[in-house]
Amino acid sequence: MSQNDFRPTVWEDFTGQDQVVQSLKIALAAAAKRKQVLEHILLYGPPGLGKTTLAHLVAKSVGASIKITSGPTLTRVGDLASILTQLEEGDVLFIDEIHRLNKAVEETLYPVMEDFALDMIVGKGPGARSVRLDLNPFTLIGATTKAGLISAPLRDRFGLVHRLKYYQDDDLADILKIAAKKIGVVLDPGSAFEIAKRSRGTARIALKLLRRVSDYSQVKHASLPTPETTKLALEFYQVDESGLDETDRRLLTAIISDHAGGPVGLETLAALISEDIATITDVYEPFLMQAGFLARTPRGRTATPKAYIHLGLSRI
Repeated sequence: MSQNDFRPTVWEDFTGQDQVVQSLKIALAAAAKRKQVLEHILLYGPPGLGKTTLAHLVAKSVGASIKITSGPTLTRVGDLASILTQLEEGDVLFIDEIHRLNKAVEETLYPVMEDFALDMIVGKGPGARSVRLDLNPFTLIGATTKAGLISAPLRDRFGLVHRLKYYQDDDLADILKIAAKKIGVVLDPGSAFEIAKRSRGTARIALKLLRRVSDYSQVKHASLPTPETTKLALEFYQVDESGLDETDRRLLTAIISDHAGGPVGLETLAALISEDIATITDVYEPFLMQAGFLARTPRGRTATPKAYIHLGLSRI
């Protein structure tokens, strides 16, 4: 079973992000009453919180097809045109990492989003001419982990803009129980909550840990997960009670032990733990800051008192 098999197919199975879900449902109902396509939607927030799943649910709600692509793959205007001309009325176009769109492709999207018209240059040199193609009305859903990198002209063309937040442990536990049934695993409340609290507030991570716990319990103990085997499995995979993994702890330890708690520049920190800067800023830093283990200053990153306590290290 792939990660996609865990994806909710009905709104009732989507847990958490209540305000976003209710807003989307209202917009869907209003569009249906007006007999118009749904407005364009921008979803932003850390990875693994359900942006792609919400796009699938929106498409299913309007009985339309969904076409999925990403900003980095749309390198030419022709790539975008090929997709747009194949969309039927009411379809959903989902562009992940929309902040990474090529500038020319992004600017081509402006009239597309406003007027459902595609302006293209045909030919080269003195004989080149502009042609406008009418498109079927559709809904564009953009997703990004870096809303600040989206230009104002693009952002302003989205009718609905929503930020997805980290999940509460209770919501993650409910997500895990639903997912466990899909893989034929009975997950007791204690095990579900133990996995949830170590999942960094992220549904995708919770589902990955569910697989690891299930595999460990089956192979090592020939049983379904129990509170005891769940804790043993998570310890085996080096995920501690706060959700920190080995790299998180190496990062914090490097700041504390090698640089007296910081501040430490990103390039230095990346060299210390042998990770690239983008991985630190996109994968590790958001959670560590959200959880209160890491602080960002103009001079670099610093470890907080909470990090010292968690790692059992003393301040110099």
